[in-house]
Amino acid sequence: MASRQGNFAIPATLRLMAAAAILASALPATAQSQQTAEAAAGPFENLQGTWSGTGIITLGSGDKERIRCRVTYEVERGGSGVDQDLRCASDSYKFELTAKLQANGGNISGFWSERTRSLNGQIVGRASVGQIQAMAETSGFAAALTFVTRGDRQSVRIESKAQEISEVNITLRRTGK
Repeated sequence: MASRQGNFAIPATLRLMAAAAILASALPATAQSQQTAEAAAGPFENLQGTWSGTGIITLGSGDKERIRCRVTYEVERGGSGVDQDLRCASDSYKFELTAKLQANGGNISGFWSERTRSLNGQIVGRASVGQIQAMAETSGFAAALTFVTRGDRQSVRIESKAQEISEVNITLRRTGK
């Protein structure tokens, strides 16, 4: 069936192709708008709530122990800042790590504190939605931190050259918002 536009007849297939072309040209803009909105959300947006789980701690001696952990994230509106409270315990080891982080672009910075050993220092690193890689440092101590979040699951890896612990690997699951 043809439609008349002025003195020209436009075949139905041509009208359909034109509509498809208009729709196709709008899709990348929609996808780009969604990506822009996701990029506008801060890297901590998906962390809000309480998480708990288990893992393995490797002590400086090389001994390994199962560890139980709980972490609470208080995320600023927009996801560009977060307060973290991570508490872990094994049969012979315990740590309580708090951190306050801010994101600026893909960079993060902030401060951390470990209550049981009275340590504190700075954190710097990179973050995107779903992944944080950072270095926590103070005089005489440094640890590499990696947090990977997928939905309601998170893996945490802490690596250190400290005498007390050398590595912590934890798998967490969100238990509340």
